Amino acid sequence: MITSWTRRDLLKAVGLTAGAGTALVACSPADTSGGGGGGGGEGGASAFHGAWPFKPAPEGHFNFAGLPYAGVPTVIMGDGFYRDLLVPPLAMWLWEEKSWEYLLAESHSLDEAAGTFTVTLKEGLTWSDGSPLTSGDVLTTLYMQFVQRATSWNFITGVEAPDEQTVVISFENPPAVLERYILKSNILSTAQYGEWADRAKAIVDAGGTMDDGDGPALSTEFQTFKPENLIVSGPYDFDYDSISNTQLTLVRNESGYGADTVTFDQVVVYNGETTEITPLVQSTDIDYASHGFAPASEAPFEQAGYTILRPPVYSGPALYLNQDSLPEFADVRVRQALAHVIDRATNGQISLGQSGKAVENMVGFSDNQVDEWLTDDVKGKLNTYPLDLEKAKSLLEEAGWTTDGSSWKKPDGSAASYEIQFPQTYADWSASGKNVAEQLTAFGIQVTARGLDDKQAPIDIDKGDFQMAIQAWGSSAHPHPHFSFVTDLFTHNIPIAKNQGGKGYGFPLQNVKTSAGTVDLEQIVAVAGQGLDVEEQKKNVSVAALAFNELLPIIPIFERYGNNPALEGERVTGFPKEGDPLLANAPYADNFVILGMYRGDITPV
Repeated sequence: MITSWTRRDLLKAVGLTAGAGTALVACSPADTSGGGGGGGGEGGASAFHGAWPFKPAPEGHFNFAGLPYAGVPTVIMGDGFYRDLLVPPLAMWLWEEKSWEYLLAESHSLDEAAGTFTVTLKEGLTWSDGSPLTSGDVLTTLYMQFVQRATSWNFITGVEAPDEQTVVISFENPPAVLERYILKSNILSTAQYGEWADRAKAIVDAGGTMDDGDGPALSTEFQTFKPENLIVSGPYDFDYDSISNTQLTLVRNESGYGADTVTFDQVVVYNGETTEITPLVQSTDIDYASHGFAPASEAPFEQAGYTILRPPVYSGPALYLNQDSLPEFADVRVRQALAHVIDRATNGQISLGQSGKAVENMVGFSDNQVDEWLTDDVKGKLNTYPLDLEKAKSLLEEAGWTTDGSSWKKPDGSAASYEIQFPQTYADWSASGKNVAEQLTAFGIQVTARGLDDKQAPIDIDKGDFQMAIQAWGSSAHPHPHFSFVTDLFTHNIPIAKNQGGKGYGFPLQNVKTSAGTVDLEQIVAVAGQGLDVEEQKKNVSVAALAFNELLPIIPIFERYGNNPALEGERVTGFPKEGDPLLANAPYADNFVILGMYRGDITPV
């Protein structure tokens, strides 16, 4: 299952590091002067210039609990890969080699007979407050994931720390995906989260869930916990006085892990979505950005000296329909009809040019992974939902819809008229949402497009405050379909949307009727990631894939590939070249730039 969130100001109790005040410079312009030294840092310091949309205080906060799988909304830069330089995970995954590169961890092992997953930490790790980083901090991190209803606790039956370097996680059935959930977790400080973790531990020890006993109160309180700083263990810390509406700076944490291998004195992160960041790329003030840039921007970027990197993202935008408050969308024939109406190839081309590829298999995970997980027999059963307006018309009529001239009416006789919302600041998703509205309107279903703040849009979906929406399908988290199904079926649906007090898009997961029989999709997704027998996993993945393909709980539109501008030779050298296996890494999960910094391969000029 999955947990929730709270608030309390603990920092005055645990003590703050020096300079932890959050000074904001309201509406100040981005400072791109870069100082006078090699690498473009202040006073001769070397600096890497990146970009990520973040929310400064008071809306943004420093509660990093649950990341990267079940974070608290509006955490400052918490949904971005730069957090791995602040609170590193235990390891990062190499997608091409299918192996782990350890950061905080020294090793890990799985004992199937004993039902345990053991992690050994590196020695000598310290937090920025001077305290040692130990196995107790890993336990704290896992308990905070329990509070956040993270899916990892579908598998975990117990956690313990037999000594300061060792963590043992117990499970009933050896889950293939538990390795990812544990090793990629951003580790948190017990000094900052220990009180919350103790309350979570009490619930776990009593055999309860976040819906039992103290769970609901703990969840509600924790959502409002907004500490004034973050105790870090990585090579960088926030320069709190630098945080403005337009940029922030990460400065060296000399005692942090990786401080001896990263070579930049500073990491400057410019704030903004595509609209704000595009001119900063064109003026070569940014070394690397992972935004979804408009296709028309690519030629000017290349003329300015950038290389466009196109790593697979293993995800993309999908059409979400509120099946709880709009009963017509609960009819699978309507969802199938809409899939036949939308020209996915055109939508991807308009949104991202050659980096927006139409979804072909419609199984809820990347087309890049289908051959690995589905047999030819299973693939032969898939409906690819080609553009077919006559088929769409037939399905709607079967569902009781009628036409009035060129417009559609719902079964109750009212006009089929809706609003579609999307994150206005995401250029690709915004273009996708507007194009979906145009295509459906041309078909006779009147759809009005409305852009929202990118932080508010997913919250509205969780609360059920929408009709149609554009949000993510699939996952960059790991090349196992389990993680994609969690995004598709849990994240903005009943299991996790309850953290915001709603049902999300309201698709029930138990007793789901399919042509192959009745399935429990929540259970199927869980078991799809269990066991060490890959062939058995493939069987469960196939069940979930066929159910998703038939029922279309959400409607995937296109698969996104990065169009990441990287500026080699101005301030930075060492970006991976085309053909480098690191470019198979999902940029929002195991980012190749962050890994290159830790390796010492991406360095100042």
